[in-house]
Order: sequence, then structure tokens, then C-alpha cells
Amino acid sequence: MSRTLSILGAVGAMVFATGALAQPEYVRIEMEIDVDKSAQDVWDKVGGYCDISVWFAGLDCEITSGDGGMGTVRVLAGGRVVEILVAMTDLSYGYTQPVNEGQFYNLYHGFMEARPVNRRSSKLLYTLVYDVSNLADQAAKDADMARRRTQFEGALATMKELSEAD
Repeated sequence: MSRTLSILGAVGAMVFATGALAQPEYVRIEMEIDVDKSAQDVWDKVGGYCDISVWFAGLDCEITSGDGGMGTVRVLAGGRVVEILVAMTDLSYGYTQPVNEGQFYNLYHGFMEARPVNRRSSKLLYTLVYDVSNLADQAAKDADMARRRTQFEGALATMKELSEAD
């Protein structure tokens, strides 16, 4: 009986130490931009999984495993960021970042899509979802979201420019 209680106590301590009791606070940042090109033309120019290195100024990207399909892994920023392709269609993809031992896990997911409006125009949509519960207060959460929105809206503007160029 005391061995069982010791094991339960150890498990409880591990759950507490890993943050399993934390209250996540997931946020969603939705962004979009109109593009004067067909969705297919847009996707052909900016929809490759490592095209992020073209439309996110100076960011390096390397495919470290996979063939560009589901499960493909890209490494960004000299290895500081790892992202796994977890969803894709002909005109979209979604990715996530894995858990890093000893670090807060924010369940970060991104989704990018070229959505047709008509035969000659489209919208680029980019959505981020992640947990902000590790940030100190609402001001810190708002600042983090604003920073990410600014970065990704800049990337969308670059994607629009690249897509509309002849």
C-alpha cells in the first residue's frame, strides 16, 4: 500500500512539474490579403513549404526530412525553429512545432491558404493558433499577438507583391 502511494505521489509530482495542470489560453490570429492573381498562380509562386525563406525577409529554411508531403520537417532560423507539415491541400498547408524538452509548449500551429475569389483573383489567408498562458499579463499577451500579426501581415504583403509580379 505504501509503495502504491509512493508511486502515485511521484506521478502527481511529475504531472505538476510538467505543467499538465496549467490552464492554457489559446489565441487565434487570422490575417488575409487580396491578390490580383488566381489562387493557383499565387500558390505556384509562394506556396512551397520552404518558400517562407523568400517571403519572410532573410529567414533561412531547410527541409530536413520528408518529400514535401505530410510529415515533412522544415528547420528555420539556423535550427532554432522546427516545423512539421501536418495538413495540406492543393492550395494550402498547415504546420505545427514540436515539444522541446524543458521549454513551455505553446501548441503553435500555422495555416496558410490561397483561396480563389474568381478566375483572376484570390485571397491569401494565414492563421496562427497558440497558447499565451505563459505570458505575464494581458498587456504581454496583447504585445505578443501584435508582434506576430505585424510580422505575418508583412509576409502576406510580400507574398502579394511576389504573386502579382510579372
